[in-house]
Amino acid sequence: MRRQHLGETWLVLGVSLGASAVWSLLRIVDRLTRPEALGSQTSAMNSSVTPDRPWLDLTYQLVGIALALVPVLLALHLLRRDDPAEPRTMGFDLSRPVRDLLHGAGLAALVGLPGLGLYAAAKALDLNTTVAAANLAAAWWAVPVLVLAAAQNAVLEEVVMVGYLFRRWGEAGWGTWRVILTSALVRGTYHLYQGFGGFLGNLVMGAVFGWVYTRTRRVMPLVVAHTVLDVVAFVGYALLKDHLSWL
Repeated sequence: MRRQHLGETWLVLGVSLGASAVWSLLRIVDRLTRPEALGSQTSAMNSSVTPDRPWLDLTYQLVGIALALVPVLLALHLLRRDDPAEPRTMGFDLSRPVRDLLHGAGLAALVGLPGLGLYAAAKALDLNTTVAAANLAAAWWAVPVLVLAAAQNAVLEEVVMVGYLFRRWGEAGWGTWRVILTSALVRGTYHLYQGFGGFLGNLVMGAVFGWVYTRTRRVMPLVVAHTVLDVVAFVGYALLKDHLSWL
């Protein structure tokens, strides 16, 4: 059973965030072997596919968001074979909306403010790219799509990297800190395409989120916190990039 659980987790990661980690490793090798310094490069996120045809671009964005959530459904499907109460068991539900919102907002502030400082320091030291967090064409739907993208990232990462992996790796006999640190390392790795600041910041974030989950056994506050962080990053960048030269 231990081998079965571990094999299952690698397969789930292989079709989701683990694959992103592999691509991210290749991306950082590509960036480091370029003639220009890492700090002079840009990591573009949330980019338009067909900026000249907004209706088609919107379709691309919505389909991308929906398909990115398939690994979440897969992970929950696999867990339900053993526990029909999932996703309630991992706390991915709306049973405590006010408490989850408050805890999530506090966690976002705890992680987000130091994260900004780390990003600025890493960029100043040429250890991180400039992260262009929103590059959609100007359209009425741009901000709503960025909010949906933020929520999608949060649900995918917290349900898979915490709710699912913590359950399966625990059942495989891994100790608490081994689970926390391995999950955090994978999380940091699939952000490595941004540079070493992105890697370190997300590794720390993953460790903090993992520790919080072991105390609360609720994924929803982590989803709230992650959504808040990404909404601020995506929407804030889209609204301010033409007004602040340092973005």
